[in-house]
Amino acid sequence: MRNSIKLFGRLLAGVILLFGSSEGWAQQRDLFKEAPWSLSLGMGRIKYEGDQLVDDGNFIYGMVGYDFSPRWTFEMGLDYTPTLENNTFTDDREQLADSIWALRLSGDVLFHLRNTKNLRFDPFLAGGLIWTHYEEALEHGSDELGFFAGGGMFYHFNDAWAIRADARIGVAGENTDFNTLYSVGVNYRFGAGIKSEFQVTGGEIDSDGDGLLDSEEVQIGTDPYDPDTDKDGLSDGEEVKVYKTDPLNPDSDWDSLKDGAEVLTYKTNPLDRDTDKGGVTDGHEVIEDNTDPLNPADDLQLFTLNIEFDYDKAVLKPQYFEQLDVIVKVLQRDPGATARVEGHADKRKNSKADYNIRLSERRARSVVDYLVEVGGIERTRLTYKGYGFSRPVVANDTETNMQKNRRTEVYIRPSGEAPEAAPAPTTEQPAAETAPAAAPAP
Repeated sequence: MRNSIKLFGRLLAGVILLFGSSEGWAQQRDLFKEAPWSLSLGMGRIKYEGDQLVDDGNFIYGMVGYDFSPRWTFEMGLDYTPTLENNTFTDDREQLADSIWALRLSGDVLFHLRNTKNLRFDPFLAGGLIWTHYEEALEHGSDELGFFAGGGMFYHFNDAWAIRADARIGVAGENTDFNTLYSVGVNYRFGAGIKSEFQVTGGEIDSDGDGLLDSEEVQIGTDPYDPDTDKDGLSDGEEVKVYKTDPLNPDSDWDSLKDGAEVLTYKTNPLDRDTDKGGVTDGHEVIEDNTDPLNPADDLQLFTLNIEFDYDKAVLKPQYFEQLDVIVKVLQRDPGATARVEGHADKRKNSKADYNIRLSERRARSVVDYLVEVGGIERTRLTYKGYGFSRPVVANDTETNMQKNRRTEVYIRPSGEAPEAAPAPTTEQPAAETAPAAAPAP
């Protein structure tokens, strides 16, 4: 039997090498209607509860399956165990004189849990009846009926070939003995290699009509069946061939405006965060300031401070006082000017959105408190807001980029312009916050 196991292992390895590089499985075909029948061959081991007359043994099996739908399959199986050794007991109960063979006939219903976005991995639940015939009669005869349930996994190399692993546990016989079956095998789907009745000829196609061939979209990473993969208002073809923006990023320049809005609505450059070079990003002008992103004369005065706070703290360190004093002087020179302080954070794997918003708001408030308590600026001239990691200036993919996203921004509106409508913060101190168990990055 050991030689059989080695031979079957080599067979599985051969199938993997032969079909591992094949095309994706069942992506564009109604495979379950075209080719519903399949055959599985493999081997496994049965493990008995321990008080039967026979001991554990290895078996080979064959199963025929029929797919009623992508979710439901019915399988009929035949297992053969060539050798079941007699079990040894310390008491005087009857024992078999020699090893025997066993034959099992099974009927199972499978419920597939496959994810339609990745049909290669195909986990399933299974349950059904197994009738077993032994070469010699055991305690209650040579035949027994049992109910087994469990599950397993297919891994599909292509439409036709797959490997599978199964595990079942169930009760059998009049004594309701609990037995377990483990098995591995290969699965072949009949008719899966049949070509479609209708074929497209005459060159490559553009399935979604976005101006990119399907083969080009596969290389870029966009969806060949969705003309606007990143949902920014521009088609994938327009982004790649006309505007040179990123079809996988709805905001290519990280200015908080989608590429489509920049091109179609505001006429700004989707590859330039500050189209008019006035010092404030297009998104901030449109969303927060109500200024013209194409006119540099109306831009607010922006101070970007890379203030580092201690972890989970919002207390300003003395080395940043000099930078804040510059802002105090600007506000003192223009008594009618107002300022808005915005706090931002980076995003890490365990970052929590709500917590980071509160934390960045506390840090923005600490800057306002300094301007008021140390700089003598009236609090009614100041507002603050925390955005957490919702408005990055670059992708959070390196430590350097995350440092750029951990920032505090001060926007000063000179006198003579309408102040922001946002209400001034109160002087009340909020209740102390408790960091969550999986603390996010500050």
